Amino acid sequence: MDIAKLSMAMSQTYLKQQVSLSLMKQTMEQATQQADQMIDLLEQPVHPYLGADIDVSV
Repeated sequence: MDIAKLSMAMSQTYLKQQVSLSLMKQTMEQATQQADQMIDLLEQPVHPYLGADIDVSV
């Protein structure tokens, strides 16, 4: 294999790695956003009106 072909192969490999890392980074960011949204939903009360009023009779 001559130097030019080797250089091209290494360049293509580097490009593939960079594209793969970029896609992985985007996927991880999206998963983080979805997890944050899920946490926000779980922190909201299921029945927000329950416990707001207390009936007291003597």
